[in-house]
Amino acid sequence: MATARRVHSMTAFARTEHAYPWGTLQVEIRSVNQRYLEPHFRLPDALRELEPLLRDALRNRLARGKVECSLRFDAAEESQAPAVNTQRLAEIAEALSVVHHQVPHAGVPTTLDLLNQPGVLEAQHLDQEAIKTAAATLFEQALDELIDARAREGAKLAEMITTRLDAVSEQVATVRSLLPQILERQRTLLLERLEAAKTELDPQRLEAELVVVAQKSDVDEELDRLTAHVEEVRRQLAQKGPKGRRLDFLMQELNREANTLSSKSVVAETTRCAVELKVLIEQMREQIQNIE
Repeated sequence: MATARRVHSMTAFARTEHAYPWGTLQVEIRSVNQRYLEPHFRLPDALRELEPLLRDALRNRLARGKVECSLRFDAAEESQAPAVNTQRLAEIAEALSVVHHQVPHAGVPTTLDLLNQPGVLEAQHLDQEAIKTAAATLFEQALDELIDARAREGAKLAEMITTRLDAVSEQVATVRSLLPQILERQRTLLLERLEAAKTELDPQRLEAELVVVAQKSDVDEELDRLTAHVEEVRRQLAQKGPKGRRLDFLMQELNREANTLSSKSVVAETTRCAVELKVLIEQMREQIQNIE
């Protein structure tokens, strides 16, 4: 059975082949990212009735992806060689004996003449049930390999996303550390504008203006939501089963908070952090498109 891992990519390839006394079977499975599970099959006409069984096997093991499956069967040369129908040959020999008895001087047929008689040579009949059973088993092996490949690729994606999540957390921490400095700078700027305008405000009015400025530049709520979304992404990565759609939704939420942070930015430092956040989120989003 395939290895159980928590994050699976939708992009993978598997190929299995096995030689039997009656011929060779080959199975190839390719998968790429797709919103839903979309299987496609290319099977020999003799094995076409296997498609429902193979389709069910895919649905039981995969949740998403465009999956192309091909099955090839090459019969062994020995199985394609005609066989002599000894019973038919005996019947012809008996008939020739009667003819020879009645017409002693009749010509004797050659071996080639005998082989050309209807029914003497006939195609060998392969055991179709044995071929179908072998094909189904080989398909399961290929599917195991595909899932293992998807798991290995998924582990790499999870590692990359985790690295980006760490970077997002660092940017959030940076903005948090800047908040007291931002508020103080806003206060200084307000006082400088009042001084330049030769305007005096009573202390209560000044504090009211500072409260308004602080509210406009307050990003505590956005930072809290960014942190919560980051933790939820980490939790999803640790869960078993399909998670790509949920992660894609979380990327949208992270991007929304990053945009709000950018719109509230009043200093270059927070603008730079917001831009870096959006770059990191976009990098994660691109990779999450490949997660099952």
